[in-house]
Amino acid sequence: MKSGTLAKKIAKYTQQDGITETATPYINLFRASSPEKAQPVVYDPCIVIVGQGQKCGFLGDQKFIYDPDNYLVMSLPMPFVCEVSEASEAKPFLGLCVRIDAVDISQLLMDMDKVEHPQTNGDMVNGGFPEAAVASPMDKHISDIAHRIMDTLENPEDAKLLIPLYVKELMFRILQGEQGNALRAVAFQGGRYHHISKVLKYLQSNYLENSSIESLADMANMSPSSFHQHFKAVTSLSPVQYLKNIRLHQARSLILQGGVTASSAASSVGYASSSQFSREYKRFFGVAPSSDLERLR
Repeated sequence: MKSGTLAKKIAKYTQQDGITETATPYINLFRASSPEKAQPVVYDPCIVIVGQGQKCGFLGDQKFIYDPDNYLVMSLPMPFVCEVSEASEAKPFLGLCVRIDAVDISQLLMDMDKVEHPQTNGDMVNGGFPEAAVASPMDKHISDIAHRIMDTLENPEDAKLLIPLYVKELMFRILQGEQGNALRAVAFQGGRYHHISKVLKYLQSNYLENSSIESLADMANMSPSSFHQHFKAVTSLSPVQYLKNIRLHQARSLILQGGVTASSAASSVGYASSSQFSREYKRFFGVAPSSDLERLR
């Protein structure tokens, strides 16, 4: 199937720019009618398949291109910088995001009879850790599943039953390919990668807590020095930087979607100083909170 066909299927459900939720929690759709400058975002574990246009993602000093010829797998909840590099009114950027879950991966591995320590080849970097994000060439299996997902969205009852099966099939195909190491690492309960993943999920849900390095290291079953080293190897950030990124993203969501003031947002995400919040917000997003809201309006 041609990518243009997939683009038409996505366009059917995305009449406006931005994120479009679907009848199933597994799938979100994206549309952008013009190029967008690099912006910090937070990606939950997911698979991104593009029907039209191109995005570039940046994680530390790594760059990932995902377009109709390349799909992206994000195996950890990560602050990510991404830009829409190819999009226009005539040919908007169109993509679908498939949510993935460690429990689902673990169950699939048991079904595959491959519950084991992740291999140390392929996409292993940073002293033996899989990359948190990897872009791979599109193949016929991944493309076919994407088309079936979009076709099934037409019937909510079918989508409720069939899309979880298609997502399972999608993970199965990825586990068999070069990106499989990262998914296996997330599911491997005894591995350090899994423990770092557990800490990342905790920080996302408990970003108001002033968690110490010692408590986070204990959660990961590591010494503080080892935890700090492995955390940065996986995320390209220190724990303090990661937590700050999560708080700023949450604040931005409150400002842009909830319409709250910058000072209220700052307080809501744990900042004691509004002026410090505004400085860090502008440094991170490239625009002051008030200007960000005005730009959206």
